[in-house]
Amino acid sequence: MEIQNKKIPEGEFARLREEVLTQWPTGQDVNLEEAVAYQKSIPEQRRFASKLQKAKEDGTTLVQPRAGVPVIEEHIKLLQYLEKEGEADLLPTTIDSYNRQNRYEEAENGIAESIRLGRAMLNGFPAVNHGVAGCRRVTESVNVPVQVRHGTPDARLLTEIAYAGGFTSYEGGGISYNLPYCKSVPMEKTIWDWQYVDRLTGFYEENGVSINREPYGPLTGTLVPPCISHAAAIIEALLAAEQGVRNITVGYGQCGNLIQDVAAIQTLEELTREYLEKYGYSNVMVTTVLHQWMGGFPADEAKAFGVISWGAAAAALAKATKVIVKSPHEAVGIPTMEANAQGLRCTKQLVTMLRDQKVPLQVLEMEKEVIRQETRCIVDKSFELGNGDIAVGVCRAVEAGVLDVPFAPCRANAGLMLPARDNEGAVRILNPGNLPFSKELKDFHREKIEERAKAENRKASFQMVIDDVYAIGKGRLVGRPRG
Repeated sequence: MEIQNKKIPEGEFARLREEVLTQWPTGQDVNLEEAVAYQKSIPEQRRFASKLQKAKEDGTTLVQPRAGVPVIEEHIKLLQYLEKEGEADLLPTTIDSYNRQNRYEEAENGIAESIRLGRAMLNGFPAVNHGVAGCRRVTESVNVPVQVRHGTPDARLLTEIAYAGGFTSYEGGGISYNLPYCKSVPMEKTIWDWQYVDRLTGFYEENGVSINREPYGPLTGTLVPPCISHAAAIIEALLAAEQGVRNITVGYGQCGNLIQDVAAIQTLEELTREYLEKYGYSNVMVTTVLHQWMGGFPADEAKAFGVISWGAAAAALAKATKVIVKSPHEAVGIPTMEANAQGLRCTKQLVTMLRDQKVPLQVLEMEKEVIRQETRCIVDKSFELGNGDIAVGVCRAVEAGVLDVPFAPCRANAGLMLPARDNEGAVRILNPGNLPFSKELKDFHREKIEERAKAENRKASFQMVIDDVYAIGKGRLVGRPRG
């Protein structure tokens, strides 16, 4: 499969759509002209792009949960509860694992079993199975915008049905929904399939409907250095913009060090704009999202609220446009709707309290400059590897370890880079692998890790990585040895 970062021609896109819409019977219900007209009829308060733009202008941070169950009536009940009792500004529809893997027959059985047993037998909402009419029942049932969140390598049919069904935001991308989620899917395949998603989004945009697109920021969610997630988000934004997407939310998963997290969110927007403008996409609206802690949570609910509050503080101080909220049940499994609402209210309280507060600039600026330099090294090298074509370049960058996601299951990922925390809890790089860093950047990371090693009276080693992975679940940020 030969890919390039070029807008899919109209005729080729029409041919591809005919194939995609035959993947499951509900695809035949998608009429693009009617779907555009339906999207135009959606009131302003239920449009994701509009709400994000207003939040950005007002300097507020919107709160959004994760949530999804298989039966339409129960999913509507869940979203309405999170809107009313959780005070959610934005709502999700998290898609089930069978739909994510395009296994619609098994999802159909899961819906039937869920109805028969009276409890959820799928871990999300099977939007493809419910079709356009079912999705419209969901999006029309609440008074705030609803986004599709999933984890799908080939999301083409899901996108068609979601947009026709009234969802006004869509998460994912060819990098972020491959490396953290897949074992054997080639990068070229997911880049190509997600170009289709972005071309469809671009088609709606060209016809007067702005649909928000959000690359998945946290990646594996485990000690991911900001430069890695930034590079992935920027490249996905560039790929989307080429296909006509004009409203993009770039994301970052909280690492735990407040200064680094604030610096990361602020540089993420800055660098995304820098590269979009550099390559001719100056008319894209860019917003940001911080994902609250994605690693292990304490089982104790009171302690879990502490972790949630810390994520809320990071989002508020960074002035993120929105924050994806966790629940106090993270350690035990899928939260109840009551627990989900508690996490939302806790977060909303924090972002309201901290709205007018700022982080000291001198310390923040040093961290921001490190992130800028690191991210540019990775993105620029990716362009170089692709001889100027970022679609080609990112595939080669992953293969070469230039873009290397820690702990990713994908065989294409090099897995050479190893992260660990420094003495203050910021995520640094223990082993750079093939990251294209300057000597100065490599020295910076080595010195930071050695400073911690000295403080803990041990050698810098892989044991630090292991300790850090489990630290927050044990009530700490840095995985220091017990003495």
